[in-house]
Amino acid sequence: MTSVEVPTSAGRVRGLREGPSVVFRGIPFAAPPVGPHRFAAPVPAAPCDGVRAALRPGPAPPRPGHPTTGDDWLTLTVWTPDPGRAALPVIVWISGGGYLACDSADPFLQGDLLAAAGAVVVSVHYRTGCEGFLHVDGAPDNRALLDQLAALRWVHGEIAAFGGDPDSVTVLGQSAGAGSIAALLAMPAAAGAFRRAILQSVPGTYFSPALAADVAVAVCAGLDRTRLADVDPDVLVAATAAVTDGLVHRADDWGAVAWSSTPFSPVVDGEVLPQAPWPALAAGAARDVDLLVAHTRDEYRLLAAHLPDTDDDGVDALVGRLDPTPGAARYREAFPASEVRETALADWLHRMPALHLAEAADRGGARVRLAELRWGFGPDGASHGLDTLLLFGSADLRGEVTAAGPAALDEAARLGRTLRAEYLAFAATGDPGWPRFDRLARRTRVHDAQPGVLAYPEEASRRIWRDRRFGVLDLPDRPGLTRRRRGAPPAPASPRRGPGAARRRDG
Repeated sequence: MTSVEVPTSAGRVRGLREGPSVVFRGIPFAAPPVGPHRFAAPVPAAPCDGVRAALRPGPAPPRPGHPTTGDDWLTLTVWTPDPGRAALPVIVWISGGGYLACDSADPFLQGDLLAAAGAVVVSVHYRTGCEGFLHVDGAPDNRALLDQLAALRWVHGEIAAFGGDPDSVTVLGQSAGAGSIAALLAMPAAAGAFRRAILQSVPGTYFSPALAADVAVAVCAGLDRTRLADVDPDVLVAATAAVTDGLVHRADDWGAVAWSSTPFSPVVDGEVLPQAPWPALAAGAARDVDLLVAHTRDEYRLLAAHLPDTDDDGVDALVGRLDPTPGAARYREAFPASEVRETALADWLHRMPALHLAEAADRGGARVRLAELRWGFGPDGASHGLDTLLLFGSADLRGEVTAAGPAALDEAARLGRTLRAEYLAFAATGDPGWPRFDRLARRTRVHDAQPGVLAYPEEASRRIWRDRRFGVLDLPDRPGLTRRRRGAPPAPASPRRGPGAARRRDG
């Protein structure tokens, strides 16, 4: 492997040529968020004397299941075909992970194939979990979004030295990453930070300050909330995990958040994030941004496998508590009884938020494309996150597609190439090769064994949700009932694990 040096405003960085790409890992875009900077907005990184060896990823932000190995969390990785090139399109990857985790060293999410196709790819670390999303008195909410914006500003100032075009930046995110991008679209401070955006499986969860504060009380039960900056990050990760594992029992406290798999989401605080993405985009917030919005057919399949069993009355009660609620009766009219719970939750958490986001952006004058992944394999089908694995070429990293047979392996490889070609075309020109979406025709790119352009495939769900509106989730109103004390322990956990136990590719 050959080393390559590139100048930046904070000093030179040295990366390595690995196959068709040169990779620079662990480049700081902000100072470590510790000490006086913990729970604060990001500040610039200190310059480096000499040459920084950008050979290893920076430590991942604190996350479940992994001990924290360092505090220099705000770093990024860059893949480039050639630093000597000029004006290549730039794709900035904002990872999913339930607002709980991100890791640029994740083998499923490496940018080498996208870079080899002709782009500069940047993978960003941002504070997740308590570090980035917990409501902390006296600290700004949405620190994770501020981290992402700081990384985008770094890209704008430095990416030309890596062969990228700072005026052709596309942000790409899945699940929590897509939810972050939708929030960035609604943030006045992020205006002009990117030219295009690809949002895969955007979740429909944005919290009110009251809900975020109530979550903070539950997470920090037993901790001194006036001295959180002194609490070990891994202690907060463990406290979050305890809440996440019992989340399905929190419906009385937090409403539909109980079925989201995470107690964190961006907070519509009126400052960093003035309003939820849907009204913001409908009012024209994304008018100058090209958008590609996508979801998968079986968005809730992996999470549904970890929900406690329940009878028909329990399913009806669950669907009736979704916010906004579509009503279980309409689902029972449109779908087999065995599909009602999974379909309703998929619609509430990802599918209808994505469709409504595309409709809102179209209403606000943005240029929008819509896509759905319908191809899948095995019992998981076209599950949440599969489109991302196809895009990054990692769907068969564990041999799961191979086990499904030669036809599945060929189809996965072909779909991966198709997605990379379309996304690269979109990043370069704003046109992925299929017609724009509009609220009347609702033309949708369907990625299947035989891709095509169809009317929106989930018409039954669209009709059920047609008159509903996504916005801000608040503490549920329970007239006639006494809410138990904020932050008190939940009901005893089911012996089956909650939705936080979903398989690796859930984002």
